[in-house]
Formats: sequence, structure tokens, C-alpha cells
Amino acid sequence: MDRIIFRQDGPIGYLTLNRPDKYNAVDKEMLCEFEEFINARMYDNSVCVIILDGGDAKGFCAGLDMQTFGPQIFDMQPVDAYNAQVRLSRMMLGLRKIPQPVICCVHGAAAGIGFSLAMASDIRILAEDAKFCAAYINIGLGGADMAASYFLPRLIGSGRANEFLLTGNWMNAKEAMNLGFASRIVQKTEMIETATGIAKVMTGKNPLGLRMTKEAININIDAGGLEACLQMEDRNQMMLAFGLHLNKKKKE
Repeated sequence: MDRIIFRQDGPIGYLTLNRPDKYNAVDKEMLCEFEEFINARMYDNSVCVIILDGGDAKGFCAGLDMQTFGPQIFDMQPVDAYNAQVRLSRMMLGLRKIPQPVICCVHGAAAGIGFSLAMASDIRILAEDAKFCAAYINIGLGGADMAASYFLPRLIGSGRANEFLLTGNWMNAKEAMNLGFASRIVQKTEMIETATGIAKVMTGKNPLGLRMTKEAININIDAGGLEACLQMEDRNQMMLAFGLHLNKKKKE
């Protein structure tokens, strides 16, 4: 059985985690399929927006599969274990590097890697029962893992982010909304419809403009100051403006 399922409806892509019997826990097979998916999207101009969801599982994603892949990693030689850690963490980088904005629909629990996948997405839509946990620290590891220490302080501020990362406590959907972590709370049955509505608005825009907006947002999060942010925005706007001008001249 495929660990992830991808289907496309016009310019909108739907990516579903597909281990419902295992709470969508990430095993080695899912990691490999996810890497293939990211590589396939890097230069895929036919897909403009991606909607990510947890499908029929009881929750979005329980994190690393601690019955299979987790023990396998702990039994590896140090260099192999490090490689496995790097590959898992680069799932989050992959979501940021692909040009398509990612809308993440979360129901039930998103723990560990599941929490990080939601953080690495561009927009988050929650079901009323959604909840999040940086579970890494709860299994004896550090709470700073899978990009959590990068994303969470930027999304909700270091004050509350520090608390969640250091305690491993759960953040519920209402808290997530109040802290600015998510865009909307809807009924679980309405998540995909809501995400599709947002995606359709996006796909009505200039595809290159959409891509460059995601790029600018992600780069400017780490920019050294206002001037660097402005330089990125100025470059993007002029490139897009000249592109529109050239297209107009061709039509004439």
C-alpha cells in the first residue's frame, strides 16, 4: 500500500498521508515516498498549490513510527543513524523548497514529525479536535527537533514556543488560533473544501507571482533587516512586471 497518495485536479494537488491503521506514523517507506514526491514537485509547473491532509486516520500524524523505524534507527551505526535523522528532518525543508504553497489540513493529533509537517506548511487549517505536541522531549530526546525550534518561535513567538518545546505539552486548536499558528478552524468534514476554496483563489493569480511570493516570505523570515527584505521584494516585482509587459507586447 502506498504510504502517501497524490492526486491532481487541474492546478491543485492533493497529498494524503496514507497509513490510517498506524495513525500515519512515518516509517522508512513513507520517508522514501515523501522524498520522491518532493523531488517530483520541484520543477512541476502543472501544480500551483498543494493541499496536505491526514486522510482517514484518527489523527493527522503521530510522528515517527516507534514500533519499526524508530528502533531501526537506534540500532544503526552512528553514521547511518545520522543519515536517517538528516533525511527525516529534510522533509520539512522540502516542503519549504518546493515552489507550490502548501495548505495543511490537520485533524486530531499532530505529534513530533506530524507537528513539524504542519509548521513547515504555508497555511494551516484545523479541525476542532486538532492538537499539537513537540513529542520529541517526551521520549527522552531534546525538544528541538525536526525544525521545531526554527518554526515554532517564528510562528507564535518564543515565549509560548519555549514552553511547548521544553514541556512537550499539547497545544489545542483554540490555543493554536489564539496564538496565530493557524488560519481557520472548521468542521473536519469541511477542511478539504475550505482548503480547496483558498487554493482556487491562489490559482487565479499569476503562477510565477505565487511562487515568488512564497519564496520571498520564506527568505525574508531570515533576512538580516528591512533593506534585505525590500531588495527581495523589489527584484520579484520588477521581474514580474517585465514579464507581464513582454506578454502584453507579444499579444499586440
